[in-house]
Amino acid sequence: MNGSQVSTNCAERARAVVASATAAQVKLATAESLTAGMIAATLAEVPGASVVLTGGVISYANSVKTRVLGVEPGLLDTNGSVDGEVARQMAAGARTVCGADLAVSATGVAGPQAHDGKEVGTVFIGYATDTESGFTEHHFAGDRAQIRALSTLAALDALASHLLPSGRTA
Repeated sequence: MNGSQVSTNCAERARAVVASATAAQVKLATAESLTAGMIAATLAEVPGASVVLTGGVISYANSVKTRVLGVEPGLLDTNGSVDGEVARQMAAGARTVCGADLAVSATGVAGPQAHDGKEVGTVFIGYATDTESGFTEHHFAGDRAQIRALSTLAALDALASHLLPSGRTA
């Protein structure tokens, strides 16, 4: 998928997420490390996003992950920041801090070098609702910009997958 296809897919997915969340009155939040605000910005491009997007936390530094999002410091010490459980805790923290019903997070390695023992392109997308939380692992190919864009699309996909046809979160 080339850059323009990813951008188009992100815009289309964001419109669908905002429409579904609006219909269901579901509030959304983000916690972003490698995407550094791209997920929230993509959602905010959609007219009417302010009805559902409560906020986002850019948690590039581990200190923000622990102090703002409540990620366990020991987990970061043991596993590093590029980890599925870290992503899950980031999403849960964003949901709480932003007062949202559904939150998504992204942490990973955009490159150009490996980080925390993880290869470039390794990305974890976390999610949290009031009843469940978890994460998915991805391995993207491309340069730094492509990996960040694909991570944004994966996060939007995670939001979409947790909005049922009725628009309520699972």
